[in-house]
Amino acid sequence: MRRHRKTKILATLGPASSAPDQMKKLFEAGVDVFRINMSHTSHDLLKTLHGRVRALEEEEKRPIAILVDLQGPKIRLGTLPGGQITLTEGQRIKLIRADSSNDPDVLPIPHGEIFTALKQKHVLLIDDGKVRLRTFASKPDGAEAFVEVGGVLKDKKGVNLPDTLLPLSAMTDKDKADLEAALALGVDWIALSFVQRPDDVAELRKLVRGRAAILAKIEKPKAIESLDAILELSDALMVARGDLGVELPLEAVPGRQKQITRAARKAGKPVVVATQMLESMIGSPTPTRAEVSDVATAVFDGADAVMLSAETASGAYPVEAVTVMDRTAFAVENDPLYQPLLEAQRDTPLETTPDAIMQAVHDVTHTIHAKCIVSWTGSGSTGLRAARERPEAPIIALTPSIQTARRLCIAWGLHCVLTEDAHDLDDVVERAAEIAYREGFAKAGGRIVVPAGVPLGTPGATNLLRVAFVGGK
Repeated sequence: MRRHRKTKILATLGPASSAPDQMKKLFEAGVDVFRINMSHTSHDLLKTLHGRVRALEEEEKRPIAILVDLQGPKIRLGTLPGGQITLTEGQRIKLIRADSSNDPDVLPIPHGEIFTALKQKHVLLIDDGKVRLRTFASKPDGAEAFVEVGGVLKDKKGVNLPDTLLPLSAMTDKDKADLEAALALGVDWIALSFVQRPDDVAELRKLVRGRAAILAKIEKPKAIESLDAILELSDALMVARGDLGVELPLEAVPGRQKQITRAARKAGKPVVVATQMLESMIGSPTPTRAEVSDVATAVFDGADAVMLSAETASGAYPVEAVTVMDRTAFAVENDPLYQPLLEAQRDTPLETTPDAIMQAVHDVTHTIHAKCIVSWTGSGSTGLRAARERPEAPIIALTPSIQTARRLCIAWGLHCVLTEDAHDLDDVVERAAEIAYREGFAKAGGRIVVPAGVPLGTPGATNLLRVAFVGGK
């Protein structure tokens, strides 16, 4: 099976999508990567879901990626008097380190470490920003604040601190246990939640030890301040617009989405746009026009992938949501404006031989109207370099590694095929032409462009390109 679009689709597994027959329908509708959210998944269920995806992969004879999303440290209120209280604008409120409170003028937060970082005039957003406080006094074991936006608060609601660099690791003990369970199964991607600083990603990388690729979720303003350093340590980024839209003014999120997307593309690393993309399809068989436009904008911007969350995890129309996303991406990629917009965003290549070759591949492919680019890649780096150029022609990534093939499922435009390493340069070209024909990318007599590196098998040694004609069988 080949996709007729280049933007990839991630879908979250949940009660609405975990049955094997439903997974199959989702894959056939267009899913390239299945996401497992560890906020709602036990280790036993993780093992079951992993086994079902791998069985589907074997049945379909196509690599399918599994992304495990770690929960991260969620800061929540403690227990309130009567289960809820009402705050009014201008009210003075105390914040204390405690699990519960019986005083309606006191908010308990059972995360004492935040008080060492809270400063005067810092903002606290509670329940996705429905209630907003601003501190006017702070000390190591508590703080005092004014209510800027009031409302009803219930037990255990989430707390966001957009102005505060929290002295918290991005990984809790639960996350570390979930990570080991995921790595033991052999999942392909690990998503790290609530990244604030480069050290958060570095900590995860030490624990992973190369056993999976790392995706850093950008959902806090502090992460954007260190975006380049976080990107350098990550294998991919996610624009996680849920918490990002709570901690930033809503009108600032679209600009940050474009900033993150372009930074990742420049670095040649995949970027995923996520959260509320087709939110109304949780309960409706059709999306709003605005939601379709939102998906289209991410595709026009050159995002590697777009993601569905509750739409497929718990929604009433999971297959329909994937179908809408698939059709939208296909329509955008065939719009006359799409390729010119991607071309306008291309950066000057780095002063390396592989980057220069990939720019030449892009230009030659366009000039001779080649049917596809066929890239041999062991580690995945050559495939990602080809994808960064966002060429008009599709890209076939040939690799002997199933791990590489699965990880590349998240990257723009790559159709991954498992095949043994090339034996010599003639084999590089001949097998590329054969596979391009077999996979339906080129007909007999069509031309393909093949980047390669000698000596063969040397990672990142792309130093030549060949134009080849496809023979028939």
